[in-house]
Amino acid sequence: MSASKSKSTSDVEKVYLESGLEVNPVYTSEDIEKSGTIDDIGRPGEYPFTRGIHSLMYRKRPFTIRQYAGFGTPEETHERFLYLIKNGQTGLNVAFDLPTQTGLDSDDPRAVGEVGRVGMAVDTLADFEEVFKGIDLDQITVSLTINGSAIILVAMYFAMAQKYGFDIRNLRGTAQNDILKEFIGRGTWIFPVDKSVKLVVDTIDYCAREVPKYSPVSVCGYHIRESGANPVQEMAYAFCIAKAYIDETLKRGITIDEFASRLSFNFDIYGNLFEQIAKFRAGRRLWAKIIKEEYKAKDDKSCWLRMIAGGGGGGLTKEQPENNIVRSAYYALISALSGTQTMALCSYDEAYTIPTEKAAEISLRTMQIMIHEMGICDTVDPLAGSYYVETLTNEMEKAIIEQMKEVSAQGNIIEAIAAGKIQEDISKQAYRREKAVQDGEVLKVGVNCYKKEEEAKTIEFHPYNEQHAVKQIEKLRRIKAERNYAQVQRTLEQLKSDAINDQNVMPAVIEAVKAYATVGEIAGALKDVYGEYEEQIYF
Repeated sequence: MSASKSKSTSDVEKVYLESGLEVNPVYTSEDIEKSGTIDDIGRPGEYPFTRGIHSLMYRKRPFTIRQYAGFGTPEETHERFLYLIKNGQTGLNVAFDLPTQTGLDSDDPRAVGEVGRVGMAVDTLADFEEVFKGIDLDQITVSLTINGSAIILVAMYFAMAQKYGFDIRNLRGTAQNDILKEFIGRGTWIFPVDKSVKLVVDTIDYCAREVPKYSPVSVCGYHIRESGANPVQEMAYAFCIAKAYIDETLKRGITIDEFASRLSFNFDIYGNLFEQIAKFRAGRRLWAKIIKEEYKAKDDKSCWLRMIAGGGGGGLTKEQPENNIVRSAYYALISALSGTQTMALCSYDEAYTIPTEKAAEISLRTMQIMIHEMGICDTVDPLAGSYYVETLTNEMEKAIIEQMKEVSAQGNIIEAIAAGKIQEDISKQAYRREKAVQDGEVLKVGVNCYKKEEEAKTIEFHPYNEQHAVKQIEKLRRIKAERNYAQVQRTLEQLKSDAINDQNVMPAVIEAVKAYATVGEIAGALKDVYGEYEEQIYF
């Protein structure tokens, strides 16, 4: 159990969850009443959706299996995608290398040694044409894990889909495109905070009008949690970020029901099983209330908390890595019992490397065993009515609301992030948690308990192939030589003009990628207008 302990005050020691909530030894119906209400439990598929956003949930259709994949060149990633689809994966989740994430081309001197290292290298539309060649985008939905350069990669995805004959008005998929969490947790920013948010809203605006079935943003509590936030902070900060995007989108004259149903969330799972399940049940209910009561949505679908939830690498260990297979199986169970729509399960070696093909297959089989052998899809929300689960759900909802109020007291989430306040709070929380692990107050099997002396094992890292980087750079140079350079320049000048005049730049970006302008060239044009973000150092 991921719980810290204080000195005993009764017959048994007190137990506290990571969120700070105390766990009683026994729960009864009185605890539910004291914690709030039982009226909000409701039925699956009905507001406020505590028990799930669909009435039959997995009984009708199991969750989408969408493993995170992508490395090296588009050719290599294409082969991995075909392997995953052949083995039963029902959605793709694309990883991009750091140069692509930060708006640099593969031939940029700053990209040396990083091309294709932690994800797929993308320079032009030709790379998207290669990686999705022969993949039916009407049957396989694609998630793009990209943020700082998201508007460019989303434009490439749409242009590629059109070139392959797909109707983008029917195109489904998701872009992560949550830049505010990058300033909190990952760091792949490019532009200043306000301009970064503007670009996110440009994609929401464009998709609401032109690609209505596509999800242009997946708000990521996941990375906030991985950075050290506790479960309450994860949900509260994610909701504050989502509200910031909503508020800015509404200023464009778009109504809440025109886009809210296409917002999605990406959440993390590790730690106490019941705390995680209650976190999601409470979050789903609270989000529905926010959209209906605060934003006055009329369509219940606008109130859905659509989410991908899988195991987080932060819960895995380099020590005794085989234990991570067991951990990830529990994470998958939590995700399913929480009512996720999509599951991306971490692989056992993900604590120290890009997952090997074998590790990815074990995670895939873990989810398939759960679906086909464990009965997890037989009935909806089987934990509903549990004295403990319902009490904890009520308590988690209250705690999330209080955390959101703390953000509001600082102005809003954008101001708090720009001032470094959220980052500071999470850093402090991460320090406290790590110290508790090192001091043995929080137990981690194989790390600070049940350790054993054994011969040092050789850890298998994903190999970095410099020749693949060379091939990617050669391809980029060939495309630059063959394309219509004058057309590229015209599209980039139009992009700058639209940015200067505060227009939605998405149409101009699409025209630029169709002309085979590079990621670096498009990002560079926007930098010329918006400038670049300079990280502040906080003491």
